[in-house]
Order: sequence, then C-alpha cells, then structure tokens
Amino acid sequence: MTTANEIERYTFRERICHWTTGFTYLYCMLTGLALYSPHLFWIAFALGGAPTSRFWHPIMGVVFSGCAIWMHEVWQRDMLFTDNDRRWLKEVKNYAENRDELLPPQDRFNAGQKEFYWVMFWSAIVLLISGGAMWFPEYMPIWLRAPMTIVHECAALITIGAFIIHIYMGIFFVPGGLRAMCFGYVTRGWAKAHHLLWYRSVTGDSE
Repeated sequence: MTTANEIERYTFRERICHWTTGFTYLYCMLTGLALYSPHLFWIAFALGGAPTSRFWHPIMGVVFSGCAIWMHEVWQRDMLFTDNDRRWLKEVKNYAENRDELLPPQDRFNAGQKEFYWVMFWSAIVLLISGGAMWFPEYMPIWLRAPMTIVHECAALITIGAFIIHIYMGIFFVPGGLRAMCFGYVTRGWAKAHHLLWYRSVTGDSE
C-alpha cells in the first residue's frame, strides 16, 4: 500500500514474525550468556533464577528456530543475492562512510541486510541441532558431546555479534529503519534514498 507521502515497507505479518523471532532470540541470548560464564550468571537471577533459565532456554531455542524457519518462508525470495548485491558489497566502504549516492541502487533489502539474514538463519539451524544434542546428551555418542558444545557456543557467539550490529544499524545508523519495523511504513524519500530499486517497483516512479 502506498499513499501520497508513505509506502508500506513491512506488512503486519512480517512485523509479527520479525519481533517474535527477535524477542525469542534475545531471551535465548541472555539465558545462554548466563549459562556460558560465571561472570554473567547474574543474568539468570534477573530472568527468574537459574533453574528457570535452564528450563526455558532450550524450549525458547526451539521456538526461535521455528520462527527463523517461518521468517525464511516469509522473506526467502527477497533475500536471494544478485549481481547488484555483489557490486554493493565491493562498495561497502561508501556505505560505512554514509555516501549512499556512490552505491549501486538496492532492492527491498541491501546486501548487508541479506548477509545478516543468512547468518542468522543458518546459525539458527546449527544452534537447533547442536542444542538438541546438549539437551538430550544420553542419546548422543560420548565423543560427539564436546564437539556439539563447542559448535553451539561458536554459532551463538556469531549470532551475538551479528545481532549487535543489526540493532546498531536499525536504530542509529539508518534512521527510520526501526520506525518502519514498528509501524510498517516509510516515507517516499527514505525509500528512494535507501532502496531505490524497491521504490521504483512499488511506486512505478522511474526517477
């Protein structure tokens, strides 16, 4: 849907999917950090106590993985890489320096957003598999238990780094991004400045 001044960027279903995935991941991240290091064990107490965190962490992990699969169903076509995305990645320095006019025009999501998406999606699958092995160790060969723990920790640390970057980009680096995910709409000027190809496809404006 478009109006004289705004364009719908995210449907209600997309926003529910995004926030559900985000909050389940946040809970898993916090409880996981609490279980990962004694220095962070205070997080468990803040979230209801150590037994509560230990009980809900794997359950919410399954929910997060399910949400990631749901998100994949919603956005997988938009997240496919194109030659234009590869050109964008070669010019990513200009993006970091806020010189968007020097970048190739982008579709609904830029190449950086697509990279974040695929990192989180595949990490969710890895976390689900390795977490399942840790949840039910009695069904795992002894030689596989330690490697699964290491894999789980590595995948979690990768997602934490990606998540921090995602929050920073959405709130501080690209003003308007958070508002779009909350309310669904962006101004035409925002769409034209950040996602020109998508703007043209939605509005039919060739400028």
